[in-house]
Amino acid sequence: MSSSTRPPHPSDAEPEPSPRGGARKPANRKDATRSFLDEINYPHNIHPAVVPGVSVEDQKVRYGIDKIVVGVAGGLIVAFIGWGVVDTASLTAVSGAALNWTMLNMGWAFNVLAIGLLLYLLYIAVSRYGRIPLGLDGDRPEYSTASWAAMLFAAGIGIGIIFFGPFEPMTYFLSPRPGSADPGTVDAMKKASAQAALHWGLNAWAIYGLVGVAVAYTSYRRGRVPLMSSVFAPFFHNGNTDNLAGRIIDILAILATLFGTAASLGIGALQIGRGVEIFTGLGPSGNAAAVVIIAVLTAGFIASAVSGVARGIRWLSNINMVLAVGLALFFFVLGPTAFLLNFVPSVIVTYFAELPTMLSASMSDGPEMQAFLSSWTTFYWAWWVSWAPFVGVFVAKISRGRTIRQFILGVLFIPSSIVVMAFTVLGGTAIHQQMQDHAIAPDGTAQTLPAPEEIFFTVLDGMPAAGIMAGIVVLMLAIFFITTADSASVVTSQMSQRGNPNPKRRITVFWGLCMAGIAVVMLLIGGQNALTGLQNLITVTALPFTLIMFVMAVAFHKDLRRDPMVIREQYSRWAVDKSVRHGIDEYGDDFTFSVERAPDSKWAAGADFDSSAPEVTEWYRRTDEDGNPVAYDYETGEFTDSHDVVHPGERAAAPRVEPDAPSTDPERK
Repeated sequence: MSSSTRPPHPSDAEPEPSPRGGARKPANRKDATRSFLDEINYPHNIHPAVVPGVSVEDQKVRYGIDKIVVGVAGGLIVAFIGWGVVDTASLTAVSGAALNWTMLNMGWAFNVLAIGLLLYLLYIAVSRYGRIPLGLDGDRPEYSTASWAAMLFAAGIGIGIIFFGPFEPMTYFLSPRPGSADPGTVDAMKKASAQAALHWGLNAWAIYGLVGVAVAYTSYRRGRVPLMSSVFAPFFHNGNTDNLAGRIIDILAILATLFGTAASLGIGALQIGRGVEIFTGLGPSGNAAAVVIIAVLTAGFIASAVSGVARGIRWLSNINMVLAVGLALFFFVLGPTAFLLNFVPSVIVTYFAELPTMLSASMSDGPEMQAFLSSWTTFYWAWWVSWAPFVGVFVAKISRGRTIRQFILGVLFIPSSIVVMAFTVLGGTAIHQQMQDHAIAPDGTAQTLPAPEEIFFTVLDGMPAAGIMAGIVVLMLAIFFITTADSASVVTSQMSQRGNPNPKRRITVFWGLCMAGIAVVMLLIGGQNALTGLQNLITVTALPFTLIMFVMAVAFHKDLRRDPMVIREQYSRWAVDKSVRHGIDEYGDDFTFSVERAPDSKWAAGADFDSSAPEVTEWYRRTDEDGNPVAYDYETGEFTDSHDVVHPGERAAAPRVEPDAPSTDPERK
């Protein structure tokens, strides 16, 4: 702060003579800053407000198999598969009872999570936290916006769209949500697609989005390994999550991922089996064929994993994305185009109009609503929770360099818009066929609908070139199966190997086999209604990670409040506020600002903030593979000689004047 008549300052004193009698040359600004930082002894001589961030790729990390995580998670999965094969009836009874308990006592948790995360992420996006980059200061996105959007789209494309696309809206059309509409009416038609949009739209991607943004931030901004447990570092001493609690979090994430993706593999196998029957003219073969298909496609996935043909898997993924877009265009162009052009806008309006009513449905609304939520809404929230670690890690990896605002808005609106559009086209086509000539359900009731895995092919039968398209759809489903199993197994393998970006193949194969085994057991539990077995197990196994996600949001927010960019903004606000007060007190209207060391600590910008506290400094202290401190120069971005290391025990406490208890949380000031 300065003015025309400012008070004397120590810097106004005559320069101290040098030993040779001349005036001492003032040190340059960089040396003066370094001298000041040395007084405080910040890690690596850098203030926590100006740390550019730390990327996990620049850390010294020793990856390896976490035997406890692999042993416990793998043991539980193997025991579950053995139980399902040896005593299917017992497992069916237990899973049914567990589902009933979960729905009646904890169903609210899934609904609160789906609603709360959407609101929370929208708040983060529009708040000051939205400017924080998912990477170092100045990092640029690795992918163009168009490429990034395409990859987000690919993350939302999967077996579920083909399986549920026509089946779900048709079911709601003939059997609407209790109290919403009369079956088979125009009102039911719009609300049916709106209900499907609820399950596959913004709320679903909010669940993925929290895990994705938290993992991206913790890995590329905070320098931690990409594990679910790493997000919880703010709750542990020195951010160390290599403990029992951290391993429990990672084990639950692995279990949720395996059950969630196994469900997709199960329904994919069912639909492939039905497609083969239609395409070849073979008779119904039931779940036995699905089990054989799981075995064959799992062998294909394992072959790709062992041979390391990652490029081939990416190529298949790109081909499938093109086929998926082509399939949607096929239905749109050769189907009831005029009807769909009118139908899509009305569904969007109905979705937003009905959103509060759909989200407010709860288990307290009577037995009919309990049955509906158990079969649909709550099941979906649980399914998305189980997919969240897998999809979240993928989305985090492709989003480095984007701001939190860009990430959230992109993840929420790009894939959900495309997926909902696909559902509206597929479901609208099915509903149109039903309204025209009862082509799907002969007597117009939900009881006469074909099996879920058959409805897509029934709708396809009313389109041109149905036989050829059936073969293409079977091919798409097979590719989805292999690529989903491959990607999910790799992510699971990384989580069980301390975040290793190049996990050992034998562990990846093991998790792939576990996934296939779970899918088989799910089909065995479901019996004639295989979807029931999938729903029972997904909802129950997703509950623990659902509760973890509530805490994850708190941990993520705790990190954001201490981000260097947030601290800088707080310093700016504090500096301006105190300077204005001091200037008015001392000089009235005649003052201006200048940056200099405060003569009185009470006027210092950071007087009430402990910038040397471990909560805001320890996270950017660099260490070697064994956790020992090493020297690092943040200006050059390079590790330096070991003799420059300042060990934690050697750090001097910063001299501070503390009229009140200081806080390490800048937002509380």
